[in-house]
Amino acid sequence: MKMFLGTMLVLTLLLASATLAGAQGIRNASTSDITAEPTPQAGYIYMPDISKERPEDAGIRFHLNYVLHSPDGKMPVGLKSTTTEDNVVGPLTTVEIKETPDSMGCLYVNSPSSVGCVPTGSGGPSPAGWGAIALVDPFNNPDALADLQTFDAHFGLIDPPAFFVVYANGNGDCATPANNAKASIESSLDIEWAHVFAPNAVIILVEACSLNSNDMMYAEQVAFNQVMAIGLGGAVSNSWGGAEFGGENSYDVLFASWNYTTLPIVTLASAGDSGCGATYPSSNPWLVSAGGTSVLRNSVSHKFYKESCWGGSGGGSSTQEVWSSTWVGGTDMGAWADYQYPIFGTATRQTPDISFNSDPSSGVWIDSQYGFGCSSEPCFGTIGGTSVASPALAGIVNRAGNKLGTYFFYGIGSGYYTNEENNLIYSQLPTVTAYKKNFYDINSGSNGCKVGGRWDYCTGVGSPRGLLGK
Repeated sequence: MKMFLGTMLVLTLLLASATLAGAQGIRNASTSDITAEPTPQAGYIYMPDISKERPEDAGIRFHLNYVLHSPDGKMPVGLKSTTTEDNVVGPLTTVEIKETPDSMGCLYVNSPSSVGCVPTGSGGPSPAGWGAIALVDPFNNPDALADLQTFDAHFGLIDPPAFFVVYANGNGDCATPANNAKASIESSLDIEWAHVFAPNAVIILVEACSLNSNDMMYAEQVAFNQVMAIGLGGAVSNSWGGAEFGGENSYDVLFASWNYTTLPIVTLASAGDSGCGATYPSSNPWLVSAGGTSVLRNSVSHKFYKESCWGGSGGGSSTQEVWSSTWVGGTDMGAWADYQYPIFGTATRQTPDISFNSDPSSGVWIDSQYGFGCSSEPCFGTIGGTSVASPALAGIVNRAGNKLGTYFFYGIGSGYYTNEENNLIYSQLPTVTAYKKNFYDINSGSNGCKVGGRWDYCTGVGSPRGLLGK
């Protein structure tokens, strides 16, 4: 088939990891875990203002987790590249190629060695999923539905059973969230790649009035209530974050399903795109922190070669989410959130938990008419960053169908609060066979922290292989 006919904008989202991690510093990691430099990336880099982390924004305003890369250095009208780099990516015997729903489905839920498991055709994971997946994003995307329909039609995917756009305006900060092209790239990504892995789940786009902390935290509550309204449970994904700040743990309960319902709802958040260091809400102990990998392929056959740490992936040791021996409303790590205790004891929260392809050089296709500025559909580009990881992993966890949340109910009138999803993920680390079968252990590359066997500050437990243990 001919790929991507019609209007087409070829962008990849890439973090200039060596430059950005160096500029911002390597934060919140043990000195023994810090390496000299993140793995260098290639190309011309553009980071929009909406994705930039500023120290003065901590606790006041969040940012998104994507950046743009152009192979030839040419940006769309109105966008200017602020940084350039020309570095070799990965071994010379491999290449990084833009990934499709079919190739990512083969890699993460089927088998990397499957016939045809290369990013050249249409199709994707078979219909599966349940309940609803809510994506929390700032501002309005006027073409969200059209983007999803175009994406599905192009790749031969079924439409979701229902799709809703919900304005999180009940706090009075706006009547209707303002249209925003840069935020629309994010929301198009989120709804499309959550849907790829869980085609049978209802997709809900929750649009906050702005990236201000009050608006995003309010939108998080709206997202939970919307998933609850479906009556089954599901997932809430957050591809945004920011530097940690004092008092952040007072918001932790807003990301825990037990704060709203006993329905099984799992929450995920991107670990960030600024290299080694913890961010919020990724460091919240009640959610699954999503790190980033690079997918390397054979330069001739394009068969899967391996995954490595993506140099831009966030991950580190929280300065705020400490261990507590006393329940104080679930605002810290403790016996109720002890999934990391076998590794770190009573240390603070460590991120990420699991990971997914986030390197823009092996980025994923999306359609975003308003975001990329096309006059009509289709309007395709490719995107990376841990903004890919959170919604995609939300779809995979949903597809696995274990229906876990943050409240374990015994069925005899009692229960307890716990992060069931992370309990399941981390329980496989010490196993002899389950871990190697269910997760890919990534031990190459660097985001500025050490990467090695089993758990690390770039990829957490690893990346998914199949649906067991998710």
